[in-house]
Amino acid sequence: MTENSHSFLAGVYDLNGCLRGKRLPAQLADKLGSGAFRMPMSSIGVDIWGTDVDGNSLVMENGDKDGVCEPTGRGPLPIMGPMGSCPLIPMWMNLEEGTPFLADPRRALAHVLNQFAQIGLRPVVATELEFYLVDSSCVRATPTINARSGQPKNDDAIYSLDEIAKISPFLDAVYAMAATCNIPVETAVSEGGPGQFEFNLTHVDDALRAADDAVILKQIVKTCANDNGFSASFMAKPYQDQAGNGFHVHFSMLNANDENVFDNGTEEGSQLMKQALAGLINAMPATMLVFAPHLNSYRRLCLGGLAPTTAAWGYENRTAAIRIPGGSQAARRIEHRVAGADANPYLVLAAILGAALIGIKEKQTPPRPQVGNAHEANARQLPLDWRDATEAFEVDEIIATIFDPSLISMFLACKKQEQDIFKALVTDFEYQAYLDAV
Repeated sequence: MTENSHSFLAGVYDLNGCLRGKRLPAQLADKLGSGAFRMPMSSIGVDIWGTDVDGNSLVMENGDKDGVCEPTGRGPLPIMGPMGSCPLIPMWMNLEEGTPFLADPRRALAHVLNQFAQIGLRPVVATELEFYLVDSSCVRATPTINARSGQPKNDDAIYSLDEIAKISPFLDAVYAMAATCNIPVETAVSEGGPGQFEFNLTHVDDALRAADDAVILKQIVKTCANDNGFSASFMAKPYQDQAGNGFHVHFSMLNANDENVFDNGTEEGSQLMKQALAGLINAMPATMLVFAPHLNSYRRLCLGGLAPTTAAWGYENRTAAIRIPGGSQAARRIEHRVAGADANPYLVLAAILGAALIGIKEKQTPPRPQVGNAHEANARQLPLDWRDATEAFEVDEIIATIFDPSLISMFLACKKQEQDIFKALVTDFEYQAYLDAV
């Protein structure tokens, strides 16, 4: 805790990737590991608005019992409030008897990683996170104002160094705050939409830390955007006619000798890499709800863009759901391109690595790599509707292999409640279309 901090925030990440927790006096920070910090286990499964979920059995049927929270070891982090003035201590949840609460997204990822450790493998992970900088004074997402014209920006500026230079104060603030939090941010890139940018994080051989870095970086970006007079949006598709925001995951595997087992000295990659690929392809329809958890998520997944619509893979093919990048054979890796920036990084990594683990254990064989436009591939179509993805998540046995039953039931109940709320909503556009015409 910093000398000037009179209080701090402590909380867990729920299934939607939102922080839920409490504000405490600074003098209580040393007591967080004593089991005194408790929260309802049901708080992990609230909907996107923070409302209890009717189908969550932990609320009424089980008396809304508390879980016991303990620090993750990352913190205090000066990432919330103006200029990071509100330190955050991230927590994760246990059951009363001290065993991990596997519906906690961070616990779910740790559970998958424990299974890798049992077979002598360690994932190396890096993430890429896209977002839009938007005008904070507008109700709907609106590009920030062009200082010269006084109008909102409406041009694409992919890889534009001019755009990067214009937001240097914001970028400097992000890099400084990330360095304070020991987050290895590498490059910043101007992406395809107006005011769209991407941060790339360094590969680390601790997937739990990689997920921590991603969720913390999202908060850093939001804080630094607010400090600089605008807002940051991680919506998957904030603009109907512009590129969506993705959350791409790169990973490889190390053995006990720290050798990359995806590298076999050729451009094709090892047999073990292909087994992992097969696991990802086979699990992709079932895990789609993790990668696209919201109504808006499916607006990003459409024909004609670089977001995937089929369960296909290819070498240096960005139209495919899974890409094998070129470059050094020693760095042979898989890039998983399905998830949106609105997804929960802990669940995304748990789903990806869990599916890869199934492929490796079962020695699965992938389909042939796709050459050219993967949207037109003779491959399984991904669920491109929120309810279809929910049904696939609910019925496929692969999900029960990756995730604990408590997480599955809570996530399904949460998504079904959100879907029912959106379905019942009468939008302004609906009024305009029908009010006088029928």
